[in-house]
Amino acid sequence: MSKHVLLIEDEPNIIEAISFILTREGLRVETHTDGTTANARLRERQPDLLILDVMLPGKSGYDILRELREEAATANLPVLMLTARGQTRDREMAERAGVSAFMSKPFSNAEMLEMVRSLVTSRA
Repeated sequence: MSKHVLLIEDEPNIIEAISFILTREGLRVETHTDGTTANARLRERQPDLLILDVMLPGKSGYDILRELREEAATANLPVLMLTARGQTRDREMAERAGVSAFMSKPFSNAEMLEMVRSLVTSRA
């Protein structure tokens, strides 16, 4: 069975690009756009990897990440966080919250694919 990626992102162009890249690689991609219900969706779907935007409607990616790290079932889930800002402060906040990897937008397709392969393989 293919690996399952949950992408929590609210920008349609980013959703389309990442979904295309990862589906072409043979990964199963599911998307979600609302920060408020993100952790409930995560618990329902139990993905192998979470790709999480920092700025979401309803709740920030940092808050979502902190909450999932507090739960035993998701404490070790690989999380790739995306941000349009990419400042040092953003990276530090993500690291304190327990992120596995951090990527700034815009990103290259190759960069995204390499990072996802690395994170999915580390969970195997």
